[in-house]
Amino acid sequence: MALIVHKYGGTSMGSTERIRNVAKRVAKWARAGHQMVVVPSAMSGETNRLLGLAKELSPASPTTAIDRELDMIASTGEQVSVGLLSIALQAEGMQAVSYAGWQVPVQTDSSYTKARIQSIDDARVRADLAQGKVVVITGFQGIDADGHITTLGRGGSDTSAVAVAAAMKADECLIYTDVDGVYTTDPRIVPDARRLHTISFEEMLEMASLGSKVLQIRSVEFAGKYRVPLRVLSSFTPWDIDITEEARSGTLITFEEDEKMEQAVVSGIAFNRDEAKITVMGVPDKPGIAYQILGPVADANIDVDVIIQNISHEGKTDFSFTVHRNDYTRTMELLKNTVLPKTGAAQVMGDTKICKVSIVGIGMRSHVGVASKMFGCLSEEGINIQMITTSEIKTSVVIDEKYMELAVRALHKAFDLEQATA
Repeated sequence: MALIVHKYGGTSMGSTERIRNVAKRVAKWARAGHQMVVVPSAMSGETNRLLGLAKELSPASPTTAIDRELDMIASTGEQVSVGLLSIALQAEGMQAVSYAGWQVPVQTDSSYTKARIQSIDDARVRADLAQGKVVVITGFQGIDADGHITTLGRGGSDTSAVAVAAAMKADECLIYTDVDGVYTTDPRIVPDARRLHTISFEEMLEMASLGSKVLQIRSVEFAGKYRVPLRVLSSFTPWDIDITEEARSGTLITFEEDEKMEQAVVSGIAFNRDEAKITVMGVPDKPGIAYQILGPVADANIDVDVIIQNISHEGKTDFSFTVHRNDYTRTMELLKNTVLPKTGAAQVMGDTKICKVSIVGIGMRSHVGVASKMFGCLSEEGINIQMITTSEIKTSVVIDEKYMELAVRALHKAFDLEQATA
């Protein structure tokens, strides 16, 4: 008997018929002798609907007080899901009980709308499992030290599921999505993209951070830190598929780089449309200037991605970095109102029509010329590179947004990632 955590996304929970199918699948695993914990998302579109209502009433810029209420509102979507799924499981003859994050409890910090999990008390859940119950826990949410409901940010149900699996030392965490695994790139852009049978945690972490929407990055961080075996697979296979076949399907995210893994130099192409570039021009070139620019940005809880500082000319330099587009307006205002007066910089310029395209692969560690091949490929397509950042297993470039799909297709072909090479 194994302890298994299942996570189901909003599409999988999108209707009563789909919820019924989820219940049948979970019941199949439970009848096979496994202890089952299920973490579902809100029904597809529900979180957007709820937050849309809030925006109608308060279209102004969010405040801490508003963010608290947004979490209160958004958390109800998952609460409906766990209740409905528990009822569906009971209709399948299973004992099932649902819990909101605060009932477990899932303890978080107080960063409303993007809280981080600090601890999970698993005593209540283990007691139910010992009694033969299926336990259904809300994803995406928790409770802070002051008793306020918090949410973990978009995609937070992935993180909830992996965190529960880590806390309970689950044998495996299965993430059921509307795709059947992790692909070399988005099949909607490159039809020849192929599904990877295995991928390392390092590669998946890079893919998630660089724009791959299969898993939320924090869920991968959790899985890697606590060594939670993780599998991404489709919830749209028939629920009565043989359980042994199902347990081997999808993409396994592994810890070990062994002979069984696909040892391509590049494993995948990731891209991200959700970035904006900001350049602070005419910055005095002196020690501490980077902190004077990025310190206030960090204090405002704004994540910075790619950073470039140009060579100094006559004691002045230009400093560029990227942020999420949702943070672009707030960052520009912060720089103009706070940073410019303090640093004496000349001006701030911004560009929201950029994207980031990246190649990822553990094979890059042992192969030279990979970045050069990437740059040559983009050059042949007439694509100008605005910014570059690298790590041991990835190279990312910032380019004009209009060239994104062209760049992804060209790189996918250049590194032989087509279906035919599988």
